[in-house]
Amino acid sequence: MKIEKPLQFATAFLFLRIIRLKQIIKHPLRDDKMKLLFWSIGKVHEPYVKPGVDDFSRRISRYYKMEWSIIPLPKNAGMMSEMDLKKKEGDIILDWIGKEDYLVVLDERGKQLSSEGLANFIQARANTRTKQLVFLIGGAFGIDDAVMKRADFTWSLSPLVFPHQLVRLILAEQVYRACTILKNEKYHHK
Repeated sequence: MKIEKPLQFATAFLFLRIIRLKQIIKHPLRDDKMKLLFWSIGKVHEPYVKPGVDDFSRRISRYYKMEWSIIPLPKNAGMMSEMDLKKKEGDIILDWIGKEDYLVVLDERGKQLSSEGLANFIQARANTRTKQLVFLIGGAFGIDDAVMKRADFTWSLSPLVFPHQLVRLILAEQVYRACTILKNEKYHHK
């Protein structure tokens, strides 16, 4: 009878270790402490970008938990002025964003980063124990000033202006590239 309790404990401990090993094997490189959120205002992914976004999202999920959220346009968006639409979109974003979330706004006037710079940026966020790193792609007319003030970082992919659908694909690929740089994998070449 005295042997049963340590045996039960050892069995339970071994069972928990096996579960953890299965998680590690499934996603051996994944950092489950930080989640990457990709937000975009507008319509669902267009057919010309969806396969690429899905592929890079699947790849990113080997490194971090992640998800895409497409923030729908406000009702009657076509009837609103540019300023009113930006304000309404801004209100929605500010409702969604958590107090502890680290908000990265994509804007052509932001700071440009190299691929290595983005990798270092993501690692720095993980090192500071950021729980959720949110990448925001704004609407057709840009991002409301209130959201820009809330942003922790403003990042420019390029001084060029890209279609928002294409930005989704570029963003997903660049974040995946950054993950491979951090893990010293053979995807990125200098």
